Order: sequence, then structure tokens, then C-alpha cells
Amino acid sequence: MTDVIAHRGPDGDGHWLSPDTRVGLGHRRLSIIDLSERGKQPMQYAQGRYTITFNGEIYNYVEIKEKLLQKGYQFNSDSDTEVLMALYAEKGENCLAELDGMFAFAIYDEIEKKLFCARDRFGEKPFFYYYEPSGIFAFASEMKALWAVNIPRKMKASRIHQFLKASYVSDPTNAEDTFFENIYKLEAAHYLTIDTNHALKKCRYWHIPQENVGNNLISFEAACEQFYHLFSLSVKRRLRADVPVGSSLSGGLDSSAVVCCINELNKNLKIKQKTFSARFRNFVKDEGKFMQYVINATSVEPHFVYPEHDKMIKEWKQLMYHQEEPIGSASIYAQWCVMRLAKENGVIVLLDGQGADEMLAGYHPYYQTYWAELKRNNPALYQIEYQAFQDLNPPKVKTFIERYPWGYVKERLKKLVGIDNEQPENKLFYPLLNPDFDKFQLPILDENKHHTLNSYLHFNTFEYGLEDLLRYADRSSMAHSREVRLPFLSHELVEFVFSLPASFKIQQGWTKYIQRKSFENLMPPEITWRKDKIGYEPPQQSWFAKEPLKSMLQDYKNKMIAEKIIHPKYILQEADQWKIFMIGSFLAK
Repeated sequence: MTDVIAHRGPDGDGHWLSPDTRVGLGHRRLSIIDLSERGKQPMQYAQGRYTITFNGEIYNYVEIKEKLLQKGYQFNSDSDTEVLMALYAEKGENCLAELDGMFAFAIYDEIEKKLFCARDRFGEKPFFYYYEPSGIFAFASEMKALWAVNIPRKMKASRIHQFLKASYVSDPTNAEDTFFENIYKLEAAHYLTIDTNHALKKCRYWHIPQENVGNNLISFEAACEQFYHLFSLSVKRRLRADVPVGSSLSGGLDSSAVVCCINELNKNLKIKQKTFSARFRNFVKDEGKFMQYVINATSVEPHFVYPEHDKMIKEWKQLMYHQEEPIGSASIYAQWCVMRLAKENGVIVLLDGQGADEMLAGYHPYYQTYWAELKRNNPALYQIEYQAFQDLNPPKVKTFIERYPWGYVKERLKKLVGIDNEQPENKLFYPLLNPDFDKFQLPILDENKHHTLNSYLHFNTFEYGLEDLLRYADRSSMAHSREVRLPFLSHELVEFVFSLPASFKIQQGWTKYIQRKSFENLMPPEITWRKDKIGYEPPQQSWFAKEPLKSMLQDYKNKMIAEKIIHPKYILQEADQWKIFMIGSFLAK
């Protein structure tokens, strides 16, 4: 099991068996804090009572350690792992409330004969498990470690259906579900316990109640100050490492904020910051111009990679081996290339900007939700905001957003759950799915979760959207033995942001308004006041028009027709290309 995930920890491995041999823990080490042998795992504490295997980082371990020292605890290492164990010995499951980090860990208590497993609040670090009440409980950071001990690898037809029908890479109504039979995820912000009698219990340990969202009466100016303070603190903590630290730079608002904040801290900490970016030759959406604005304004050492479709094909099997489940677009390959570039330049830890879009309203469809909310509750402000948007945005952006009706979310949900089954008048139209395969019920989403802007952001941050992006980042980085850290996902910062009213997030026609104003003096104005949003978007459609992708796509389509997944008369549509390519890749294994 540990051999097959050696890429996650190439610096060492360890194994431990309980005295009664009923419990075994394994670990692969990526040395980042305390590089000595004292930091190796599985680690024991309290004269062997507790044994841990831990993946991730506890960013506030320094502050926690100081409190524990004052209480008389002693430490044999400088690692955050030992601090975590001491905190668990002190507080048990309540230790989770004090952690600022990304983590998946398991601690075995030899006295109570109980295994305690926990996953971080947002799901940055993975935790998969297989459970037979009368047999075994097996868990791992990646499913391939479970398959390595002959746990069956069988894809669920229902999940293939969800992906082809609605592009769901995860089930928005079932956070523990995976694409594979009998393999589950420990949900974000949950812990589980299991004893040697195989009694398993799960519990959510953290959430932001909907009723607490948007209730903060703080002024906008004070909110900007607090936002900047919490973000800077988060970046400072995520720079703690005994190995080189760098940053991903896409040219967008979020990664640029991280890079510029590190540059500001550079004056005192003297960090040599390297940045890593993906660019696309001769592509209108290449972000090189915006990356250069940040490079010119800081003292970074930039590095670039240029993903190409022929290179993606050569590496496709390896990419999917590491991702294990379908991915949403070819942009994940660009991310993969960035992580490899960091490895080639000796940088082990990268800070990145993920998480901001989902909690600060960075995506265009959020406009419609906010406008609909204002129209119901404050028609006068709606008129002001809508006119500001009209004045601010170029025709292309306005057309993109305004093509959706006022009931954008409602109508989209109807289509996804099959309420709206109208067909085009074109008699040559045939649906993607074979009627015999199109028999599964799609997840039925609660429309109240999209009723207001803050409720929509809450849904995308905690239920569907963000965790998929976190999975992509973890697998792409760990495939190259790199670690990604996300300053926007400090739970203290997230709790604060969700306490703020929607008007702090979309204002005067701008998305992420509080973020832009907070960083106004930190970043180049060309970045702070960007009107478009791209990220690592490769020329995916043009890639599908070239060989060998074009032929591969046709072969996958024919195979899926033969297996009665796709309708026999279906004519390939551009919007379905990625979905067919993705599922075809898995079925071809």
C-alpha cells in the first residue's frame, strides 16, 4: 500500500503493527518540517499509547506548541506531527477546533483500542476508505493503495451517467461517494472512529451555519482591514517550512495576491520567491501579459511551461493514474505541468490562490443570483448595481452573462434533473445517452441553496465545487512530490468572509469587491481591477480538432456506443467532447 503511493512521500517510509497485530499503519514521508529522523512516521507518543500516520501540515503548530509547553508537555522533535499528537492527548477529538491546517490523519489509541481519523475542513487532503463491518477497515490517501490489496476496482454506472449527463465529477448530494463501488471518502470537516469490534461512527466537527451567514454589521472599511490582516496571517503561517517555498502564478487576482503578499513579507523574511506558470503559445487566452505585470511589480524569479496537446497525450495515462477519477477539463494538465516545473527547479512547497472564487463570488453566474436577490429585496439597489455592471463590462462579457434568463439557476437545475425535456426542432437531433443507459436518477438539488448570493457561495464552498478543485491540486502536486498550500482557506478567514453581507462581495459591478479593495495598494492596478477571468485555460477545442486526439475521441465514442452507453445515432457535439474523452479513457483501461 505504501509502495504504490511512494510519489506522495519519496523521502522515506515506515510501517507499524499493534501488539495484537489487528491494526497496521503505514506512511510515506515528504520531508518539509523537521527534516531529521525524529520527524519520521508512523510516530508514537505517550510511551507508545498513541501512534499516528499523518498527511498534511498544521500551520499554527508553533502557537499550539507554545501553549502545550506551558502546560508541561515535552517534545523530542521540531515537527508539527508531534505537536498534533500532544494536542490529541490533551483534548481528544476537540483538538480539531484548534488546527489551522490541511490534513488527513489517523491516530490509534492502544489503551482504548480505538482508531481516530480526521480530515481538514475543506478537503484539501484526501482520505479514502473501504469498510466491511465483519471484515476489514482499510484507508489511504489514494484509492490505488486500496486496489493494491485487492479491494475491487469497479466503476459505478450511476456515476458515469452523472458525469455524461450533467458533468458532475463528484456527487453534489453525497460527499462520501466516489466513482468506485464500496470505496468512500471521509467527508471534509469530519472525523470517524472505529474500534477493534468494527463499530464505526462519523461526525461533522465544523461548519458555518446558514443562519450565521451575512450577519456581520462591520463597516466596509473595517472589513477590508480585517480581510487583509487575516489573509496576511494565513500567508505567513503557510510559509513555514524547512525546504524551498514558491508560488503558482496564473496572472489572475487570487494567485497574484498570494505572490504580492509574499513579496511584501519578503522585506522582513528575506524569502527568495520563485513563481511557476503555464502559458499557451498563439492562444488568445494566454495570460502572459498579466503575469508580467506581477513579475515587474515584485522581485520574483519567474519560470514558465508551455503545455501542448501532443505532450498531454503522451502523459495522459500517467495523469489519469494519479487523478483516479474523471477531471473537468484539460486545464488540469496545465496544472500538472506547473507542478513538474516546480520539481525541476527544486521547489517543494507552492502557495496557490484556490478557494477565493467560491467564497468571494469570482464566477460570472454569481451576478445573476445577486441581481435576482436584489430585485426581490431592494429594487432600487438592483437598478444601481445592474447599471454599474453595464457601464463597467465590455459587450462580450455582458453577452455571456445576460444570455441566462433571470431564473438561471432554477432553469439549469430543471434541465439537470430532467424536468425540462424539450427537444430541438431539428429532427436529426439525438441525445448523448442510450435510452437503456439513461435510467439513473440525477441528484436533486435544493434550489434554496442558490436562493441568495451567500447561500450559493456556501453551496459551492462546502458542498459542491471547491473540493473537486482541491482534488485536482492534490493529485497533480503529489504526483511530482510537491505540496500545495492555500492561504485563502484559512478557516478564520473563511468564517469572516461568510459573516459579511453579499454587497461586500459584488459591488459597483465588480466581483470580489472586498478582495480588490483590500489588495488595492498591494498589487498592480492592471491585476486588481481586471474585468475578465481566465485562469489556466488551454485551447482545448482546437486540441480536439488535431490528431491524435480527434481519432481517439471517435474511437471512444464508438466503444461507448458498442457498450450501449451512448445513443447509436448520436452525432458528436463540441460540448460533449471532453466528457466522452474522459469516460472513454477510463473504460479503455
